[in-house]
Amino acid sequence: MNNKVLIVEDELIFGQNLKLYLEAQQFDIQIARDGASAINLIKGSFMPDIIVLDFRLPDMPGFQVLDEIRQYWHGHCVLMTGNPSSEVSAQAIQYGVKYILFKPFPLAELACSVRTLINTSQYQKQDSVSQSGLTPKRRRHQSSHFPLQMYDGTWIYADRRQSDQADNLDANSAEKESVNNNDPT
Repeated sequence: MNNKVLIVEDELIFGQNLKLYLEAQQFDIQIARDGASAINLIKGSFMPDIIVLDFRLPDMPGFQVLDEIRQYWHGHCVLMTGNPSSEVSAQAIQYGVKYILFKPFPLAELACSVRTLINTSQYQKQDSVSQSGLTPKRRRHQSSHFPLQMYDGTWIYADRRQSDQADNLDANSAEKESVNNNDPT
């Protein structure tokens, strides 16, 4: 996995669900539960392409985390917030945040935002690489089923409707085929 994403989220189950979903989309994911952990990860060995950052963290605001890591990391950020105010939006623009997701949001929206930012980063890298004569490989993302843990501790499977629809289509086509084979006309 080449595309690295750092999720900075203090809610354990929500962070795990984000991680599972993005891993199913073929991203390399690390989770930090607070701002200090995120800063330490970036100072250490993990250099993400994208950061998915919660606005309210237990130890510091999300924008303070961005201030600290900008010395070591220059990439794109997706901000998650349950506080959709004009002040947050204005600050996000000042910090160069490309996407703001208001909680609760569909996980597919997060994946779309991350994928768009990754493609933007790869396009910028491709321009510099193409000048050197190298061509980067493209990768396709497969959709797959993965478990999500609910807040009550139960598990569900995401994208279940797509699977049920595909199973119904297969069953209907098999049923029609058997009717056609038994038709004496």
